Amino acid sequence: MAQVLGIDIGGTGIKAAPVDLAGGTLTAERQKLATPHPAKPDAVAQVVQELVKAFDWTGPVGVTFPGVVTDGQIQTAANLDEDWIGLDGRQLFGRATGQEVTVINDADAAGIAEMRFGAGVDQDGTVLMLTLGTGIGSALFIKGILVPNTEFGHIEIRGKDAEKRASELAREEHDLSWGQWAGRVDEYLEHMEALLSPSLIIIGGGISKKSDKFLPLLTNLRARVVPAIMLNDAGIVGAAMAVGAH
Repeated sequence: MAQVLGIDIGGTGIKAAPVDLAGGTLTAERQKLATPHPAKPDAVAQVVQELVKAFDWTGPVGVTFPGVVTDGQIQTAANLDEDWIGLDGRQLFGRATGQEVTVINDADAAGIAEMRFGAGVDQDGTVLMLTLGTGIGSALFIKGILVPNTEFGHIEIRGKDAEKRASELAREEHDLSWGQWAGRVDEYLEHMEALLSPSLIIIGGGISKKSDKFLPLLTNLRARVVPAIMLNDAGIVGAAMAVGAH
């Protein structure tokens, strides 16, 4: 199984590309379609179907989902639609595409890719990967092993979900300067350090390509904080890698 189609479902966009599993690289230019609103299951499945057709793909498909996923079943869907909860995602996407589908939490997928091919290579302590986008996704690794479905974006800070204060969407919605937003991210990361004492924190998601704007402004952390090397392709690559792991 040299190549797998990876599909990364986000709150604003759904991205796809075939992935070379040996090198963790995209073998064709990625394609992106808007996430439908409301993001109901059938509407999202239709976009996934369109992306599979766009690559004329037959074979295994890995799909990420922004929520808790256990054995292909969706347990939470904070930034999509509550109709997802309790749904068998593997079955839904399998029916829509006619292919064998594996479903994994989106941040877990990005983390798996970064640990294998990116900023987490050869890191065997406690590593925390955070994706800052529409929400905050998290992936926790202990000695290279994933602790799945951590969903640390929903810990409470100042009476709110952390992602309502420190996600990229929160920065845009509240028109925060990089300095103001970095202060919120700093506070969030301090909480995560107090809980987990990671030796490395990897920041991924769409914002990772602008890491020079805010990472130098983080001040109160013991852990090394680095941008994701694979930037926003990590989810696609990790989705494909999950197929081989299940």
